[in-house]
Amino acid sequence: MQTRMPIRLVLALIGFTSVTGQIVLMRELMVVFYGNELSLGLMLANWLLWTAAGSALGGRLAGRVRRPRILLGTLQVFVALTLPLTIVAVRTSRLVYQALPGEILGPREIFVTSLVTLSAFCNISGFTFAAGSRLLAVEFGATGARATGTVYRLEALGSGAGGLLASLVLVPYANSVQIAFLIGFLNLAAAGSLLVERQRNRWVALAGLVALVPVFFSASREIERRSLACLWRGFRVIATQNSMYGNLAVVEAGGARSLFENGLPLVSGRDPAAAEEAVHYALLEHPAPGSLLLIGGGVNGSVAEALRHPTLKHVDYVELDPAILQLVRRFFPEEWALLAANPRTRVHHVDGRLYLRAADSPFDVIILNLPDPQTAQLNRFYTADFFREVAARLSPGGVFSFGLAGAENYISPELADFLRCMNETLRAVFPEVTAFPGETIHFFASNRAGTLITDSGALVKRLKERKLKTVYVREYFIPYRLSADRMRDLEQQIEPNPQTPVNRDFAPVAYYFDTVLWSTRFHADWFGALARIRLTRKSVVGLVAIVLGFTGLLYLLPRATKIVSGRQGADQRLRILSGVCVAAMGATTIGLQILLLLGFQAIYGYVFQELAVLIAGFMLGMAAGAWLAAPRASYAGPVKRYEIWRLALLQSVAAISPIFLYGLLTWLHSAGSLRLATLSSYTMFPILALLSGLMGGYQFPLASRIYLASSLQPDRRLGTLYGLDLVGACIAAVVMSAYWIPVYGFVRTGALMAMLNLVPVILAGLSISAVQVRSPWEDRAARDRRTPGP
Repeated sequence: MQTRMPIRLVLALIGFTSVTGQIVLMRELMVVFYGNELSLGLMLANWLLWTAAGSALGGRLAGRVRRPRILLGTLQVFVALTLPLTIVAVRTSRLVYQALPGEILGPREIFVTSLVTLSAFCNISGFTFAAGSRLLAVEFGATGARATGTVYRLEALGSGAGGLLASLVLVPYANSVQIAFLIGFLNLAAAGSLLVERQRNRWVALAGLVALVPVFFSASREIERRSLACLWRGFRVIATQNSMYGNLAVVEAGGARSLFENGLPLVSGRDPAAAEEAVHYALLEHPAPGSLLLIGGGVNGSVAEALRHPTLKHVDYVELDPAILQLVRRFFPEEWALLAANPRTRVHHVDGRLYLRAADSPFDVIILNLPDPQTAQLNRFYTADFFREVAARLSPGGVFSFGLAGAENYISPELADFLRCMNETLRAVFPEVTAFPGETIHFFASNRAGTLITDSGALVKRLKERKLKTVYVREYFIPYRLSADRMRDLEQQIEPNPQTPVNRDFAPVAYYFDTVLWSTRFHADWFGALARIRLTRKSVVGLVAIVLGFTGLLYLLPRATKIVSGRQGADQRLRILSGVCVAAMGATTIGLQILLLLGFQAIYGYVFQELAVLIAGFMLGMAAGAWLAAPRASYAGPVKRYEIWRLALLQSVAAISPIFLYGLLTWLHSAGSLRLATLSSYTMFPILALLSGLMGGYQFPLASRIYLASSLQPDRRLGTLYGLDLVGACIAAVVMSAYWIPVYGFVRTGALMAMLNLVPVILAGLSISAVQVRSPWEDRAARDRRTPGP
């Protein structure tokens, strides 16, 4: 279908607005709340659910509208207004709970706040899809399937462009309110092109909008200032900056400055207790450390403390985000002087895991000074795969160390499970492992047995020999911390049992244990109970039985609703098939995205720079798939059997794809070639993202054609399938990222996705009888049977 270029741009703007708005609002919610996988899953669930509701309900309303231009133009005006208001609502939401900056809120507050604040923008965003489909159907005389397929394709193109532009340009160089006003300006211009009929008047309206740009800019600055004051109540905001990795804010109260990343404190001036404990214990474990690699946490004074050891020749400090060091240099001059003044210090702006893999010389001591594995991004530094890379870069008798949140006296069962997992993971790689008790539990490992010492007298002797003038790691603190009863008690509590899993790149269970530990602070004990569910043979058989039973229930649903026979029952069966296929494909494509991103991150040690490329590749693949399917899915008439077979074939490919992806990721992970890794990061992964999107994009127009051809009122169902697509993606995003992947790993997640796609495959085979028009090869076979032989 040929549409005029302004209409194409307006429809592409729907996807551009949705993706850019999602990036901005999710980052804002991460600043307000805690950014682990569970909280992100809850936020994303509300986003997708509201968008699905807006599409499904909006489709019924749009079918009754006779002038869809007015409807779509009005919706875009509301989009322009609601996005900046939503940002303000998110930033002021902490006032409702009277929470201080840096205070962590629980999953209930996260769910309720995101549910309320995202409702208006997401509903309107979903409604625009149905309104755009109605516009094409009315003004260009297109069938419902053709209209929805065209909008789906153009929206995917806009989403790809929005993901690239937002991640690479808008977020690094503009604040959230400025981005919201830019999106609002574009939507108001699009609304003017739809609502104003005469061409001359459209240019006048556009000129008026351009003239208001200075007003918009001034208003955005004022809204940004006031909303940040509400977010950081009690603090004076000195500077804020978006980076590729999060939102950074420098605030001041009582003359003391602090640096926050995504709402959590990162630097609060010098922290001598944490700095001393982070480095001195590890360096004292080595008899004469000459080289040190410090991954993260150097701006709180750790580098300066390490340099007190006289044998240390150089310290390599790795910090992923250069924006952090830029802000420290500007607003924390004393801390920066301690970090950069000594010529023995070398600072590297790179991911720690990537730097470790490319390092050409071994280190005597490697210290991981990062937060606990609260997210999948941090979990990469606590896996057996990473520990092997550490062991390979340690000199003989080298020491590796990191600290985790612990407890002075009582270790809860949830904390014990987490610490056992870390202990077991270290033991899977290193021949010698020990841990020191305390508020922070420090783990130590060496690649040679007999290196580590737990005798307090020997550590105090080394402390005195090196003439270290410390405050917290002292000769009278060390014996207390390493007392025999405390060491024995900790060893007993964190001793792994036969059920303790090893944390791996493709089975990242540690960040799930850490999330369970976080959830217990808010009495969300149900989350921890899920971790104790094991996949046995009986449970797998039961899961298969549930899948088959659910399939049979869907097939018999028309009879259960008293539609015993006739064309109406057959049509309902086809509608159910289309809806199940779209929901399953939505879940599969979002699952493939998660596996692809986590796999890329595990193999290459970074993902943020490639995130925009992968997402853009996925969205462009969706657009290409919808374009390829358009000629076959746009015609009118009854449903044909080969369309059902094509739908079943697509779901079969979807069932195989996660297993194929896991095999490919495993091969790349074990290859170990840096050249191959670099080549595949620029070629193979974007291609895989594009193919994932291609599969979903090809299916949607085909399923939409079957669904609308079997509907009595197709004009009122234009947004239903799009809503089901989002619902499937929503459920998969929450379940897979927050539970299934970390607990059961990539292999079982792929098996679950394959089993999920068996439902529409079986349902398609059962639904063939509901189709009256046979496939071309069936007609040929029937003619051959009627033709008499010689």
